[in-house]
Amino acid sequence: MRRRMTIFAVLAAILLLAAAGCGGKKEQAPAGKQESKLQLKIATMTPANHMYSQGAQRFADLIKERTNGRIEITVYPDGQLGKGERELLEALQQGTVDLYVGSTGPVGGFSPSMLIVDIPFLFRDYNHVDKVLDGPIGRQLLDDLEKANLKGLAFWENGFRNLTNSKKPVKTPGDASGLKIRTMENKVHITAWKEVGVIATPMAWAEVYGALQQKVVDGQENPVAVVHSSKLYEVQKYLSMTQHVYSPAPIIMSLKKWQALSKEDQDLFMKTALEVAPWQRKLGRDNEQKMLAELEQKGMVVIKDIDKAAWQKAMQPAFDEFSKQFGKEKIDAILNTK
Repeated sequence: MRRRMTIFAVLAAILLLAAAGCGGKKEQAPAGKQESKLQLKIATMTPANHMYSQGAQRFADLIKERTNGRIEITVYPDGQLGKGERELLEALQQGTVDLYVGSTGPVGGFSPSMLIVDIPFLFRDYNHVDKVLDGPIGRQLLDDLEKANLKGLAFWENGFRNLTNSKKPVKTPGDASGLKIRTMENKVHITAWKEVGVIATPMAWAEVYGALQQKVVDGQENPVAVVHSSKLYEVQKYLSMTQHVYSPAPIIMSLKKWQALSKEDQDLFMKTALEVAPWQRKLGRDNEQKMLAELEQKGMVVIKDIDKAAWQKAMQPAFDEFSKQFGKEKIDAILNTK
Protein backbone atom coordinates (compact mmCIF):
# COMPACT_ATOMS: atom_id res chain seq x y z
CA MET A 1 0.00 0.00 0.00
CA ARG A 2 2.81 2.34 0.97
CA ARG A 3 4.57 1.56 -2.34
CA ARG A 4 1.43 2.39 -4.30
CA MET A 5 1.10 5.73 -2.54
CA THR A 6 4.74 6.53 -3.29
CA ILE A 7 4.22 5.83 -7.00
CA PHE A 8 1.12 8.06 -7.03
CA ALA A 9 3.03 10.82 -5.26
CA VAL A 10 5.86 10.66 -7.80
CA LEU A 11 3.41 10.75 -10.72
CA ALA A 12 1.58 13.72 -9.21
CA ALA A 13 4.88 15.57 -8.75
CA ILE A 14 5.87 14.92 -12.37
CA LEU A 15 2.48 16.23 -13.61
CA LEU A 16 2.77 19.37 -11.47
CA LEU A 17 6.27 20.07 -12.76
CA ALA A 18 5.11 19.60 -16.36
CA ALA A 19 2.20 21.98 -15.86
CA ALA A 20 4.44 24.57 -14.23
CA GLY A 21 6.91 24.24 -17.09
CA CYS A 22 4.16 24.89 -19.66
CA GLY A 23 2.89 27.88 -17.68
CA GLY A 24 6.40 29.26 -17.44
CA LYS A 25 6.81 29.09 -21.19
CA LYS A 26 3.71 31.23 -21.75
CA GLU A 27 4.85 33.83 -19.25
CA GLN A 28 8.24 34.14 -20.94
CA ALA A 29 6.80 34.70 -24.46
CA PRO A 30 8.41 37.83 -25.89
CA ALA A 31 6.24 40.91 -25.35
CA GLY A 32 4.91 42.59 -28.49
CA LYS A 33 4.98 39.50 -30.69
CA GLN A 34 1.38 38.56 -29.91
CA GLU A 35 -0.51 41.64 -31.14
CA SER A 36 -4.09 41.85 -29.91
CA LYS A 37 -6.81 42.71 -32.40
CA LEU A 38 -8.49 46.09 -32.16
CA GLN A 39 -12.22 46.30 -32.91
CA LEU A 40 -13.62 49.76 -33.69
CA LYS A 41 -17.03 51.17 -34.69
CA ILE A 42 -17.66 53.87 -37.31
CA ALA A 43 -21.14 55.41 -37.46
CA THR A 44 -23.14 57.32 -40.06
CA MET A 45 -26.75 58.52 -40.20
CA THR A 46 -27.14 57.64 -43.87
CA PRO A 47 -28.07 54.36 -45.62
CA ALA A 48 -25.37 51.91 -46.66
CA ASN A 49 -25.64 53.05 -50.29
CA HIS A 50 -24.93 56.72 -49.46
CA MET A 51 -21.44 58.04 -50.01
CA TYR A 52 -20.85 58.65 -46.26
CA SER A 53 -21.32 54.95 -45.58
CA GLN A 54 -19.49 53.90 -48.74
CA GLY A 55 -16.52 56.07 -47.77
CA ALA A 56 -16.60 54.63 -44.25
CA GLN A 57 -16.55 51.09 -45.65
CA ARG A 58 -13.62 51.85 -47.95
CA PHE A 59 -11.71 53.39 -45.03
CA ALA A 60 -12.44 50.29 -42.90
CA ASP A 61 -11.35 47.93 -45.69
CA LEU A 62 -8.07 49.77 -46.24
CA ILE A 63 -7.24 49.88 -42.52
CA LYS A 64 -7.90 46.15 -42.20
CA GLU A 65 -5.78 45.40 -45.26
CA ARG A 66 -2.91 47.65 -44.18
CA THR A 67 -2.78 46.18 -40.66
CA ASN A 68 -3.16 42.57 -41.87
CA GLY A 69 -6.43 42.28 -40.02
CA ARG A 70 -5.06 43.58 -36.70
CA ILE A 71 -7.50 46.51 -36.75
CA GLU A 72 -11.08 45.81 -37.79
CA ILE A 73 -13.58 48.64 -38.17
CA THR A 74 -17.28 47.82 -38.44
CA VAL A 75 -19.52 50.31 -40.24
CA TYR A 76 -22.89 51.07 -38.61
CA PRO A 77 -24.95 53.05 -41.18
CA ASP A 78 -28.48 54.46 -41.07
CA GLY A 79 -28.38 55.78 -37.51
CA GLN A 80 -27.92 52.38 -35.88
CA LEU A 81 -25.81 53.90 -33.10
CA GLY A 82 -27.80 57.10 -32.53
CA LYS A 83 -30.91 58.93 -33.65
CA GLY A 84 -29.05 62.03 -34.80
CA GLU A 85 -25.62 63.41 -35.59
CA ARG A 86 -25.46 65.38 -32.34
CA GLU A 87 -26.00 62.16 -30.40
CA LEU A 88 -23.22 60.43 -32.36
CA LEU A 89 -20.82 63.32 -31.70
CA GLU A 90 -21.57 63.11 -27.97
CA ALA A 91 -20.89 59.36 -28.13
CA LEU A 92 -17.52 60.14 -29.75
CA GLN A 93 -16.66 62.47 -26.88
CA GLN A 94 -17.51 59.72 -24.40
CA GLY A 95 -15.63 57.09 -26.40
CA THR A 96 -18.66 54.79 -26.88
CA VAL A 97 -18.46 55.35 -30.66
CA ASP A 98 -14.98 55.38 -32.19
CA LEU A 99 -15.41 57.13 -35.56
CA TYR A 100 -18.09 59.15 -37.32
CA VAL A 101 -18.78 60.50 -40.80
CA GLY A 102 -21.42 63.22 -41.07
CA SER A 103 -22.17 66.76 -42.11
CA THR A 104 -20.63 69.78 -40.43
CA GLY A 105 -24.09 71.09 -39.51
CA PRO A 106 -24.17 69.93 -35.87
CA VAL A 107 -20.37 69.99 -35.46
CA GLY A 108 -20.48 73.77 -34.97
CA GLY A 109 -22.28 73.15 -31.67
CA PHE A 110 -19.12 71.39 -30.43
CA SER A 111 -16.46 73.43 -32.23
CA PRO A 112 -17.70 76.96 -33.07
CA SER A 113 -15.00 77.63 -35.69
CA MET A 114 -16.55 74.90 -37.89
CA LEU A 115 -19.69 77.03 -38.37
CA ILE A 116 -17.78 79.13 -40.89
CA VAL A 117 -18.19 76.51 -43.65
CA ASP A 118 -22.00 76.68 -43.29
CA ILE A 119 -22.22 80.32 -44.32
CA PRO A 120 -24.50 80.51 -47.40
CA PHE A 121 -22.86 81.00 -50.80
CA LEU A 122 -19.34 80.92 -49.33
CA PHE A 123 -18.00 78.40 -51.85
CA ARG A 124 -18.05 79.01 -55.60
CA ASP A 125 -17.72 75.46 -56.89
CA TYR A 126 -16.16 72.05 -56.16
CA ASN A 127 -12.67 73.17 -57.18
CA HIS A 128 -12.87 76.05 -54.69
CA VAL A 129 -14.11 73.63 -52.01
CA ASP A 130 -11.16 71.25 -52.51
CA LYS A 131 -8.56 74.02 -52.43
CA VAL A 132 -9.92 75.42 -49.14
CA LEU A 133 -10.67 72.20 -47.25
CA ASP A 134 -7.53 70.32 -48.34
CA GLY A 135 -5.34 73.29 -47.46
CA PRO A 136 -4.27 74.99 -44.20
CA ILE A 137 -7.72 76.49 -43.59
CA GLY A 138 -9.34 73.06 -43.59
CA ARG A 139 -6.62 71.52 -41.44
CA GLN A 140 -7.01 74.27 -38.81
CA LEU A 141 -10.77 73.65 -38.65
CA LEU A 142 -10.15 69.94 -38.12
CA ASP A 143 -7.45 70.56 -35.51
CA ASP A 144 -9.81 72.86 -33.58
CA LEU A 145 -11.98 69.82 -32.86
CA GLU A 146 -9.45 68.62 -30.27
CA LYS A 147 -10.75 71.29 -27.87
CA ALA A 148 -14.03 69.32 -27.90
CA ASN A 149 -12.32 65.94 -27.30
CA LEU A 150 -12.72 65.05 -30.99
CA LYS A 151 -10.03 64.30 -33.59
CA GLY A 152 -10.67 65.53 -37.14
CA LEU A 153 -8.98 63.30 -39.70
CA ALA A 154 -10.10 64.67 -43.08
CA PHE A 155 -12.89 66.44 -44.93
CA TRP A 156 -15.05 64.18 -47.05
CA GLU A 157 -18.19 65.39 -48.78
CA ASN A 158 -21.94 65.75 -48.45
CA GLY A 159 -22.34 68.27 -51.29
CA PHE A 160 -24.21 71.44 -52.20
CA ARG A 161 -27.55 71.59 -50.40
CA ASN A 162 -30.89 71.99 -52.18
CA LEU A 163 -34.47 72.59 -51.07
CA THR A 164 -37.25 70.01 -51.31
CA ASN A 165 -40.92 70.43 -50.39
CA SER A 166 -44.31 68.81 -50.86
CA LYS A 167 -46.35 71.98 -51.47
CA LYS A 168 -45.32 73.81 -54.64
CA PRO A 169 -42.54 74.54 -57.15
CA VAL A 170 -39.98 76.90 -55.65
CA LYS A 171 -37.75 79.03 -57.89
CA THR A 172 -37.31 82.25 -55.93
CA PRO A 173 -36.93 83.03 -52.21
CA GLY A 174 -40.42 84.51 -52.32
CA ASP A 175 -41.82 81.14 -53.41
CA ALA A 176 -40.34 79.54 -50.28
CA SER A 177 -41.68 82.13 -47.84
CA GLY A 178 -44.04 80.60 -45.29
CA LEU A 179 -42.95 77.00 -45.85
CA LYS A 180 -42.10 74.99 -42.75
CA ILE A 181 -38.66 73.52 -43.49
CA ARG A 182 -36.60 71.10 -41.43
CA THR A 183 -33.07 72.35 -40.89
CA MET A 184 -30.10 70.94 -39.05
CA GLU A 185 -29.40 72.06 -35.48
CA ASN A 186 -27.12 74.81 -36.80
CA LYS A 187 -27.56 78.50 -36.06
CA VAL A 188 -26.07 79.64 -39.40
CA HIS A 189 -28.58 77.55 -41.38
CA ILE A 190 -31.48 78.61 -39.18
CA THR A 191 -30.59 82.30 -39.54
CA ALA A 192 -30.19 82.02 -43.33
CA TRP A 193 -33.60 80.37 -43.78
CA LYS A 194 -35.34 82.88 -41.54
CA GLU A 195 -34.02 85.64 -43.82
CA VAL A 196 -35.86 83.92 -46.70
CA GLY A 197 -39.11 83.90 -44.72
CA VAL A 198 -39.07 80.16 -44.10
CA ILE A 199 -40.25 78.69 -40.79
CA ALA A 200 -36.98 76.94 -39.88
CA THR A 201 -37.57 73.81 -37.80
CA PRO A 202 -34.44 72.12 -36.36
CA MET A 203 -34.83 68.34 -36.15
CA ALA A 204 -32.67 65.23 -35.78
CA TRP A 205 -32.27 63.38 -39.07
CA ALA A 206 -33.82 60.15 -37.80
CA GLU A 207 -37.12 62.02 -37.32
CA VAL A 208 -37.21 63.76 -40.71
CA TYR A 209 -38.78 61.13 -42.99
CA GLY A 210 -41.70 60.59 -40.58
CA ALA A 211 -42.18 64.34 -40.14
CA LEU A 212 -42.33 64.82 -43.92
CA GLN A 213 -44.68 61.86 -44.31
CA GLN A 214 -47.05 63.16 -41.63
CA LYS A 215 -46.83 66.75 -42.97
CA VAL A 216 -45.39 68.02 -39.68
CA VAL A 217 -42.98 69.96 -41.92
CA ASP A 218 -43.38 70.86 -45.60
CA GLY A 219 -39.82 70.20 -46.68
CA GLN A 220 -36.14 69.92 -45.90
CA GLU A 221 -32.79 70.81 -47.49
CA ASN A 222 -29.97 68.44 -48.40
CA PRO A 223 -27.65 67.44 -51.24
CA VAL A 224 -29.02 65.31 -54.08
CA ALA A 225 -27.31 62.16 -52.79
CA VAL A 226 -29.22 62.34 -49.49
CA VAL A 227 -32.55 62.97 -51.23
CA HIS A 228 -31.86 59.96 -53.46
CA SER A 229 -30.48 57.45 -50.93
CA SER A 230 -33.09 58.30 -48.26
CA LYS A 231 -35.96 57.94 -50.77
CA LEU A 232 -37.33 61.40 -50.04
CA TYR A 233 -39.13 61.25 -53.40
CA GLU A 234 -41.72 59.14 -51.54
CA VAL A 235 -42.68 62.10 -49.34
CA GLN A 236 -41.53 65.16 -51.36
CA LYS A 237 -42.76 66.35 -54.75
CA TYR A 238 -40.43 69.24 -55.60
CA LEU A 239 -36.63 69.54 -55.63
CA SER A 240 -35.24 73.06 -56.18
CA MET A 241 -31.54 73.18 -57.08
CA THR A 242 -30.76 76.17 -54.86
CA GLN A 243 -27.22 75.03 -53.92
CA HIS A 244 -27.36 77.58 -51.11
CA VAL A 245 -24.76 75.98 -48.81
CA TYR A 246 -21.88 73.58 -49.43
CA SER A 247 -21.85 70.85 -46.81
CA PRO A 248 -18.55 69.06 -46.06
CA ALA A 249 -18.52 65.70 -44.27
CA PRO A 250 -15.62 65.37 -41.84
CA ILE A 251 -14.47 61.96 -40.69
CA ILE A 252 -13.97 62.40 -36.95
CA MET A 253 -12.50 60.08 -34.33
CA SER A 254 -12.97 59.98 -30.58
CA LEU A 255 -9.91 61.81 -29.19
CA LYS A 256 -9.77 59.25 -26.39
CA LYS A 257 -9.53 56.39 -28.91
CA TRP A 258 -7.09 58.35 -31.08
CA GLN A 259 -4.72 58.88 -28.15
CA ALA A 260 -4.83 55.15 -27.39
CA LEU A 261 -3.42 54.35 -30.85
CA SER A 262 0.31 54.00 -31.44
CA LYS A 263 2.02 56.77 -33.41
CA GLU A 264 2.30 54.40 -36.39
CA ASP A 265 -1.44 53.66 -36.29
CA GLN A 266 -2.29 57.35 -35.92
CA ASP A 267 -0.24 58.10 -39.04
CA LEU A 268 -1.98 55.26 -40.87
CA PHE A 269 -5.47 56.48 -39.91
CA MET A 270 -4.68 60.05 -40.97
CA LYS A 271 -3.07 59.01 -44.25
CA THR A 272 -5.92 56.64 -45.13
CA ALA A 273 -8.66 59.19 -44.31
CA LEU A 274 -6.97 61.77 -46.57
CA GLU A 275 -6.52 59.18 -49.31
CA VAL A 276 -10.21 58.18 -49.24
CA ALA A 277 -11.34 61.84 -49.46
CA PRO A 278 -11.07 62.35 -53.27
CA TRP A 279 -12.53 58.88 -53.90
CA GLN A 280 -15.50 59.56 -51.63
CA ARG A 281 -16.15 63.03 -53.07
CA LYS A 282 -16.09 61.63 -56.60
CA LEU A 283 -18.96 59.25 -55.78
CA GLY A 284 -21.46 62.07 -55.44
CA ARG A 285 -20.06 64.40 -58.08
CA ASP A 286 -19.92 61.78 -60.82
CA ASN A 287 -23.39 60.40 -60.09
CA GLU A 288 -25.40 63.54 -59.42
CA GLN A 289 -26.96 63.80 -62.90
CA LYS A 290 -27.83 60.10 -62.84
CA MET A 291 -29.45 60.49 -59.42
CA LEU A 292 -31.44 63.51 -60.60
CA ALA A 293 -32.73 61.53 -63.59
CA GLU A 294 -33.76 58.69 -61.27
CA LEU A 295 -35.55 61.11 -58.94
CA GLU A 296 -37.51 62.45 -61.91
CA GLN A 297 -38.41 58.90 -62.91
CA LYS A 298 -39.74 58.40 -59.38
CA GLY A 299 -42.06 61.38 -59.87
CA MET A 300 -40.08 64.25 -58.40
CA VAL A 301 -40.19 67.60 -60.17
CA VAL A 302 -36.60 68.90 -60.40
CA ILE A 303 -36.42 72.68 -60.76
CA LYS A 304 -33.08 73.72 -62.22
CA ASP A 305 -33.78 77.27 -63.47
CA ILE A 306 -33.15 78.87 -60.10
CA ASP A 307 -32.43 82.58 -59.69
CA LYS A 308 -29.19 82.12 -57.74
CA ALA A 309 -28.57 85.86 -57.46
CA ALA A 310 -31.95 86.34 -55.75
CA TRP A 311 -31.22 83.55 -53.26
CA GLN A 312 -27.79 84.97 -52.52
CA LYS A 313 -29.27 88.42 -51.96
CA ALA A 314 -31.99 87.03 -49.67
CA MET A 315 -29.44 85.21 -47.51
CA GLN A 316 -26.89 88.05 -47.57
CA PRO A 317 -27.85 89.34 -44.09
CA ALA A 318 -26.91 85.92 -42.65
CA PHE A 319 -23.66 86.00 -44.62
CA ASP A 320 -22.87 89.47 -43.24
CA GLU A 321 -23.81 88.57 -39.66
CA PHE A 322 -21.56 85.52 -39.48
CA SER A 323 -18.78 87.18 -41.45
CA LYS A 324 -18.53 89.68 -38.59
CA GLN A 325 -18.50 86.85 -36.06
CA PHE A 326 -15.62 85.02 -37.73
CA GLY A 327 -13.79 88.11 -38.93
CA LYS A 328 -13.24 89.59 -42.37
CA GLU A 329 -9.72 88.17 -42.56
CA LYS A 330 -10.92 84.55 -42.28
CA ILE A 331 -13.80 85.04 -44.72
CA ASP A 332 -11.50 86.76 -47.24
CA ALA A 333 -8.96 83.93 -46.89
CA ILE A 334 -11.65 81.48 -48.01
CA LEU A 335 -13.13 83.71 -50.73
CA ASN A 336 -9.69 84.49 -52.17
CA THR A 337 -8.44 80.89 -52.25
CA LYS A 338 -7.76 79.90 -55.88
